[in-house]
Amino acid sequence: MEELTLLLGSNLGDRIANIKAALECLDEAFGPQRLSLSPVIETAACDFEGPDFLNCAVRYAVSVPPEQVLARCKEIEGRLGRTDLPQYDDTGRRIYHNRIIDIDILTYGDRRIDTPVLKVPHPQIVSRPFVSRLLAEMTSYE
Repeated sequence: MEELTLLLGSNLGDRIANIKAALECLDEAFGPQRLSLSPVIETAACDFEGPDFLNCAVRYAVSVPPEQVLARCKEIEGRLGRTDLPQYDDTGRRIYHNRIIDIDILTYGDRRIDTPVLKVPHPQIVSRPFVSRLLAEMTSYE
């Protein structure tokens, strides 16, 4: 089993309902092995103008390979109404948008993954201070 840490965010619609629905779907996808959950906090949109986000982090024990984790997260995002695909400017920099739900893989055990579709640990952990705060405030289930 590997420890999988995900970041959830929503800045459109009923943000708290979106986060709760995503957590329910993730619990269904990754089983009863939820290890910990952070509080939900409000943060400003990063790298674009938009409404504030609600964010939280969640950790699971999983035996699913990271590529399948990514596929399940994308499927959950789509099921909850996310329709946008990643976009990039002429320099290759990601263009960010408002989102009903966003599920990012922060860590997958101690693995380092660098493929065109998946980078773990998530490259923006360091540049977004609220992520460190969420990770520090996670409450374990025992």
